[in-house]
Amino acid sequence: MKKRITIIGLGLIGGSIGLALKKNHTTDLEVVGYSRTPETISRAHQCGAIDRGEPELLDAIANAAIVIIATPVLTIKEILLKIGLYLPSGCVVTDTASTKEEVMQWAEEYLPATVNFIGGHPMAGKEKSGIHAADAWLFQQCTYCLVRGNQSQPEAVNKILEIVNLLGAKPLFIGASEHDKFVAGISHLPFLLSVALTQTTTQKTYWDKMSKLATSGYRDLTRLSSGDSQMHRDICLTNQANIISWIDDYIATLRQLRETIESGQIDELEVLLRQAKDARNKWIIEKNKGNAHD
Repeated sequence: MKKRITIIGLGLIGGSIGLALKKNHTTDLEVVGYSRTPETISRAHQCGAIDRGEPELLDAIANAAIVIIATPVLTIKEILLKIGLYLPSGCVVTDTASTKEEVMQWAEEYLPATVNFIGGHPMAGKEKSGIHAADAWLFQQCTYCLVRGNQSQPEAVNKILEIVNLLGAKPLFIGASEHDKFVAGISHLPFLLSVALTQTTTQKTYWDKMSKLATSGYRDLTRLSSGDSQMHRDICLTNQANIISWIDDYIATLRQLRETIESGQIDELEVLLRQAKDARNKWIIEKNKGNAHD
């Protein structure tokens, strides 16, 4: 009998997981997909991300060995409420959300003791969203964060590790609170900075003329603002304290730069600029070393 994996949510992440699983697994795996939109199910089937689709949520999870919830964060709460009592005994449930503390709390509250939950977050994505952007190679060599639930059994953890391996990703076990603090700085803050830059510039009355001067630097810094607005809305609402803390730190750094520029302190300004340059160069070198050792 084929092992059934159900993917709830067939956007960029869910669709890419399906494509990667079908590409890298043998024929003993059946991938079932669920989406609220029939057109999305049809597209996911056509592109090979799923073996079959189910328009009803409870039908999609029937007899599933593993359920992967790949939806915006706040939708996960709704899904866990609906499926908790109907999940097969021994089923392993995971998610792909960018915040983890609240998700882990919901899983603890709404899932029965007969089900194992392991939180997940692949550190991969694109500015494009939807099944049309799905890519079987999206997770290659990316860090895949895993958060153990209070009742997670070793065999359940191993099943999720097998999935991560099939995706081509590198697992990293981390606590939920630590995860949310870290991603707020390296993922959520950059998105909001991109949004702020886009808003600040494009709202000017002279943007039409100014935009003709914008090239690769502006394009790269504003790329993230093209991301899925619902997904990022939910991220902000489920990681408020951490995001606000990082915004405050960033404002303080901007204020320091502003004061240094305003006062004309040439040497101090150069020190600040060089510190940032050296710190980024060091990170790039270390990151490349790490990839070379994989």
